[in-house]
Amino acid sequence: MTATTTRGASASGEPEPSAGRSGRRSPRSGFGLRGPRHGRHSVSEEQLAALALPIGDDGVVIGVGAEGRPAVLGINRPTPYDVVLIGGLWTAQVLALRTAATGARVAVETGRPQAWVQMVHAMGGGQNGLAVYEVGRVPPQGASAGTPVLVVRDCGMRPPRGRVTSGPWQSVLTLLPYLSPVAPRLVRQARLVGVQRISPDEAAELGRALSLPRGDVEALPTLADGFTLWCADRDRQYVMTQPTDAEIGLLGTPRRMD
Repeated sequence: MTATTTRGASASGEPEPSAGRSGRRSPRSGFGLRGPRHGRHSVSEEQLAALALPIGDDGVVIGVGAEGRPAVLGINRPTPYDVVLIGGLWTAQVLALRTAATGARVAVETGRPQAWVQMVHAMGGGQNGLAVYEVGRVPPQGASAGTPVLVVRDCGMRPPRGRVTSGPWQSVLTLLPYLSPVAPRLVRQARLVGVQRISPDEAAELGRALSLPRGDVEALPTLADGFTLWCADRDRQYVMTQPTDAEIGLLGTPRRMD
């Protein structure tokens, strides 16, 4: 597309002063001072296809996708949001750290508090957004738009039904180390499911539950450490979580096994 000169406009794109009854040019009407004058910028139709803007939800950067672009997870939502991660503790802890870094509070319900104590100390002893509770002891969090909350449930293969559930501005992430008997129920209830490396039998079972293509079912047992297949409705995306230097110093390098 090219710029054209229209009646009442100069070739540079600036409106021309209007002529009064005396034939003299009157100053341009309007408010304020005349700004700098610039020519119009134009591109051809062929160049339009090269223009693109990255558009995505605000949230937590959980890694990079297949094309190397940041993968963003919108954790803080005004509606209930349940996430199930069938994978390792390392990935859940990275998600918790990055969520807390956005200003949200993170409440961890766990049967292995010793695995989280180092994170609590690193973040100021629970005063800076992360607190750890025993299983079944998570108090009401009082989530709001100003103080969103992520509840991380690290309760083993058969997590009990949680006393604190998802709600407005309060999301729940349930970590399952493997595909347990309660996994189908949790997967059906979840808005988002993340799957890391699992056995071929587990991949076949989960593939039926999530209606995964054969290629994804065959890929799941071969995923490298740090890779996760995220599934939401009909959307699927492989994401590689790359730790920062600070995360490596606190949690170590990516690993599937705890």
